[in-house]
Amino acid sequence: MRFTDIFIRRPVLASVVSLIILLLGLNALKTLQVRQYPQLENAVINISTAYPGASSELVSGFITSPIQQAVASAEGIDYLTSSSNQGSSLVEVHLKLGFDSSTAMTEILSKVAEARRQLPSDAEEPVIQKSTTGSTALMYVSFFSRDMSEAQITDYLKRVVQPQLETADGVAKAEILGGKTFAMRVWLNPQKLAAFDLTPQDVARAVGSNSFLSAAGATKGQYITANITADTDLHSVQEFQQLVVKRDDATLVRLQDVATIELDAESDDSAVYFNGNRAVFMAITSLPAANPLEVIDNIYDLMPALEKQLPSALNVKVAYDATKFIRDSINEVIKTVGEATVIVIFVIFLFLGSFRAVMIPVVTIPLSLIGVCFFMLALGYSINLLTLLAMVLAIGLVVDDAIVVVENIHRHIDEGLSPFKAAIIGAREIATPVISMTLTLAAVYAPIGFLGGLTGGLFKEFAFALAGAVIISGVIALTLSPMMCSKLMTETNSKMAIWLDEVFEKLTGAYQRRLHNALNYRPVTLVMVLTMLVSCFFLYQLSNKELARDEDQGIIFSMSTAPVSATHDYVAAYTDEVIKTIETFDERNDYFIVQGADGAANSMFSGMILKTWGERERSQMELVPIMQQRMGDIAGYQSVSFNLPTLPGSSGLPVQFVITTAQDYKVLYELGQELLDEARKSGKFLFVNSDLKFDKPTAHISINRSKAAELGISMQDIGAALATMLSGGYTTRFSVEGRSYKVIPQVLREYRATAEQLDDYYVRTASGELIPLSTIAEVSKGVEPNKRGQFQQLNAMVVEGVMTPGISLGEALSFLEQKAQTIFPQGYGYEYAGQSRQYKQEGSALIFTFFFALLMIYLVLAAQFESFRDPFIILVSVPMSLLGALIPIAFGVTSVNIYTQIGLVTLIGLITKHGILIVEFANQLQVEQGLSKREAIEQAAGIRLRAILMTTAAMVVGEAPLLFASGAGAVSRFDIGLVIASGLSIGTLFTLFVVPTMYMILGADHSQIEKQEDVDGELSHA
Repeated sequence: MRFTDIFIRRPVLASVVSLIILLLGLNALKTLQVRQYPQLENAVINISTAYPGASSELVSGFITSPIQQAVASAEGIDYLTSSSNQGSSLVEVHLKLGFDSSTAMTEILSKVAEARRQLPSDAEEPVIQKSTTGSTALMYVSFFSRDMSEAQITDYLKRVVQPQLETADGVAKAEILGGKTFAMRVWLNPQKLAAFDLTPQDVARAVGSNSFLSAAGATKGQYITANITADTDLHSVQEFQQLVVKRDDATLVRLQDVATIELDAESDDSAVYFNGNRAVFMAITSLPAANPLEVIDNIYDLMPALEKQLPSALNVKVAYDATKFIRDSINEVIKTVGEATVIVIFVIFLFLGSFRAVMIPVVTIPLSLIGVCFFMLALGYSINLLTLLAMVLAIGLVVDDAIVVVENIHRHIDEGLSPFKAAIIGAREIATPVISMTLTLAAVYAPIGFLGGLTGGLFKEFAFALAGAVIISGVIALTLSPMMCSKLMTETNSKMAIWLDEVFEKLTGAYQRRLHNALNYRPVTLVMVLTMLVSCFFLYQLSNKELARDEDQGIIFSMSTAPVSATHDYVAAYTDEVIKTIETFDERNDYFIVQGADGAANSMFSGMILKTWGERERSQMELVPIMQQRMGDIAGYQSVSFNLPTLPGSSGLPVQFVITTAQDYKVLYELGQELLDEARKSGKFLFVNSDLKFDKPTAHISINRSKAAELGISMQDIGAALATMLSGGYTTRFSVEGRSYKVIPQVLREYRATAEQLDDYYVRTASGELIPLSTIAEVSKGVEPNKRGQFQQLNAMVVEGVMTPGISLGEALSFLEQKAQTIFPQGYGYEYAGQSRQYKQEGSALIFTFFFALLMIYLVLAAQFESFRDPFIILVSVPMSLLGALIPIAFGVTSVNIYTQIGLVTLIGLITKHGILIVEFANQLQVEQGLSKREAIEQAAGIRLRAILMTTAAMVVGEAPLLFASGAGAVSRFDIGLVIASGLSIGTLFTLFVVPTMYMILGADHSQIEKQEDVDGELSHA
């Protein structure tokens, strides 16, 4: 008795097995976490250090370099970038995907602490922050008011809102954008300073010593102790105005005599607009390991309580929520699961013509999809876009085994057997092929599950969830399906079933006649197979290649840059033009503009939030080139419009091509301009630029050291005077209501308009006399780099851009590589960052996986068939399906990307199932009925035709919701659906003729093998 007989004879046992699978799955379904992608810890650690007034060259040598050298040896670093600007340093440590960011953070903290001793004493403490890799925050919350100033709004947010938001689970940072932090601004008048015989240092010292934060301690008697507080610091504008900076005989010189004092913004280099009105934003970012959906849910839970605390004059609105796209994408995939289920049921009915028969494979769908949830929970997986996509594909896959069982049992009933006997015999016949098909399809995904990098991190859960669903469907097909066939199927068929039987009899007869003719011309078929195999290579080479196609995420970002010498006022002057441009789009819902992004006064980024997918006709991808053109027409700005990266772990523009060298920035810039010129002339880029420019005006002060020495003026005196007047650094802090703020002395704006105003700045000689700085110094003008960037501690220039529609990322990078090799001499190299780095790292991973999957299937089949030849016969159908998949890709319908490559791997398992059905049955016919090889293969192909067509139709038509997908995440669903539908359709058509042909060429004569085994057995018995 075969093991399938047990479940047919014991229907309760078969039912209990399936019910246990269902209950375990339902229990797991309630527990599984919902998120956008599988949990990927992809973190970047930012080390920012302020050195007010310092040049970029000084910052690079004395701040950035020591920090870089210290942290470079930390474990888990993928690559290191840095940027040295006027007065600030930023080192970005990009960690390897999946590396524990907490471990890296601890090590980097200790290394930066060691490097702190090497930094200048005037530099501020390095600020170290950990966040996820990404160019935008998860959420932007807008705060706006007609009655409150931006400084007042900012102060309220810092005191009340920010502390609450940053304590929410999963929040890394709640950053204030466009805010104005209060500071005591001491605007020095150099002429009044000279009139009162004072220097800027005198004032700075007076402020520091007369607004002093004291920690007096406490008294302690025998029985009583009392804390001591001393009022040694200042708190208001009036108190600072009355501060004495000099006593001259009976005259007191107060701070208000030489300066204008006001409580004003610490910096005016940033501003935010929401729908055209000034506002202050809070940007919410998540921790690397946090679930974005849960983080934003936590924020929404806090919002009602925060709104109740707001002053009546202050309003709040969520300007942008990145999880809206995530939620809509998940809902669209869930809807697709339902649509695919209905379609597959309808297709099965069209092939079987009986509702009773349809119920048997259909019950496999919920059992497999729900049952696999237990498997996912046990492995620590989540319900995400990719596991849901796996379930969409699984709908067509999990019914295959049950369809094969039903079709085979149905065939025996038509031959006159009772349903019970037909179930016994049919299940025995089909058990081995079902096991082979199940193991084969599961084996396809094993290599994906063990991949590293982004591909492995993203698709491990996809692969194992799909494999798990297929294994469960195989179990159900061999336990529940035969039992249901014996109970539900009848000997009398409906009129529709009879008509369908007649149709398939005619179709089978026509197919067998054509197959018979084709087997007479086997060399022709063999040449066709070789031609298709070679064609696959050329079609692949002709295809566009990229990591993933752009998705319509419902928002278009634009980054605009003014000349590096531009001030905030310059940027603000063009804001109205940007607002007018954004408001020309009917697809616009909301928009925001952030000036002074990342601390750069000359930069601005904007986001145009689009209406929902159903409320507009044009997609985001159609709108981006239009936005690029209109933004490019704004004079005074260099602008680029772009989509957010589709996959996690990258930020910025798609093209990020990094030129590295140890040479000077000047030479690097000049050679880089040649590369940019070639890129612009190529027509491959909608926008291309570099982050290195030699356009920052500088004024170099040359000091006559001999003359300064004669006058007793030290370089420290000169540097301190200039720093106090121009740098904007703070000298001390003051407190208001328990919060500390900076005291910033600086020269009045009218005395720092030009670099030639040295006559207005005075220094003190050894004799105590004040002299103009111009006495010992002169000014020369020049230009320097806008910043000094480095990549892996080498001087670097990043060529970044957006491709012209129709040009893939792979094509754009290949062009830049070829030109760089021609233009740059020895001593220069190139690297990649952002999406480009992901593409290069992951580009060949799936190609290797594809061939590894082929090898895995070959070995599984070899073990199943106890033959090294039969697997070759089955796998010859793979090039046929690949050809079908690559044709639409080569013609530009889509590209070779991470989704289409997963589809190609899936095709291997799908198409080999057909070969297994034919070859396994042909071998049985040879052994059991003594048919010749040709008779066996022709009969087996004809008998299995209906099952093959039914499983193919179920899978292909089940992909229709993916092919006609719309809304959030539609592009990735379309890509994988197109590959499977086209590859399986064309592959099946050719497989029906190619597999029998290869069976005739390579297949063993099993009747002869059986006869020889009988002879051996008789000799042994004798």
